[in-house]
Amino acid sequence: MAGGRAGLADLCGSRFLSADGATPLPADLKDRLAHEARMLGFDSIGITDPSAIDGARVNLEAFLEAGAHGEMEWLADNPGRRADPKVMWQDVRSVIMLGMNYGPDENPMAILAERSSAAISVYARGDDYHDLIKKRLKQLARWLIAEAGGEVKVFVDTAAVMEKPLASAAGLGWQGKHTNMVSREFGSWLFLGAIFTTLELPRDEPITDRCGSCRSCLDSCPTSAFIAPYRLDARRCISYLTIEHKGPIPHEFRKPMGNRIYGCDDCLAACPWNKFAQEGRETKLAARDELRAPTLAELSKLDDPAFRALFTKSPVKRIGRNRFVRNVLIAIGNSGDAALIDDAKQLLDDESPLVRGAAVWALSQLQSVERFAELRAAAIDIESDDTVRAEWHGL
Repeated sequence: MAGGRAGLADLCGSRFLSADGATPLPADLKDRLAHEARMLGFDSIGITDPSAIDGARVNLEAFLEAGAHGEMEWLADNPGRRADPKVMWQDVRSVIMLGMNYGPDENPMAILAERSSAAISVYARGDDYHDLIKKRLKQLARWLIAEAGGEVKVFVDTAAVMEKPLASAAGLGWQGKHTNMVSREFGSWLFLGAIFTTLELPRDEPITDRCGSCRSCLDSCPTSAFIAPYRLDARRCISYLTIEHKGPIPHEFRKPMGNRIYGCDDCLAACPWNKFAQEGRETKLAARDELRAPTLAELSKLDDPAFRALFTKSPVKRIGRNRFVRNVLIAIGNSGDAALIDDAKQLLDDESPLVRGAAVWALSQLQSVERFAELRAAAIDIESDDTVRAEWHGL
């Protein structure tokens, strides 16, 4: 359980009621719920009131009004529904928040020095957490219904639910200055899931923000994506750029990306609370050997079937082969490794303009001005896509 909260046994009291609001439930139900959650692989659990994040809407609307969500239009879709669980489901009376630790077994920053290899975010090196956690949430929800009745709904990251504010309200940790969850026991490495229920369950107390004057996460960001503490401009975030952004990577962010090809762990890894972090115990979330430090050369050769095969059951698969290879080519351009020139050249004829454009930029970084000019003279007249032509001209 997250540190600093009351013991589960101390919280089982008169508000522990069935869905009809009148029938008392077993006094040890919450203890048994926590035990069942632990057996299913969850590491933290807390319960909060659906109205506990009333202030979240103001922050969300300010984020959206600033355009800081970029191309993530799903965030702007009905913000009132996202900020109020009762708009999502009017019958919800308690929100059970659960956390699953995915702490890495090695320093996630070490790969950044291996410039000819690819850095994939810790969370994406194993199986897709969405599938795994949703399955476990459903198992826990079925257990709760069998024990106490009522109705439930489960959510993992893909619905209009503000998991981080709810998890903070439920005492799993607090939202740090990097806007992500920080746990006293697990640092910055927690996946979150939610169970909404019609049962009236006793609440856990939130934990006080313990970031203090620390700026480690803010100062670690390669692209200065934090415009202020607790305020992120997603359009500058490498995680956003490598995953959500669909077009060419803006020039100002290409060099700072380094060899990060899917996500970025810098602000998470920089948090001093990670000194208490533990290695995750769920084997399906552990890094696959082939995704710990894959070479940029091998990744650049992936066609669509090979991409899908390599990233089966992985969250990486959602961005598709073309965006992925775009990211790989940016990393190749940053590698300083002349041995990768031929790999980039092979992609100048790729069917995807997004890939071709990134290949042009990679070659502009690895070759001499004279040799690049020769390539441009040979290719520019036969290139039909304006975005790729702009890359040849350095625009």
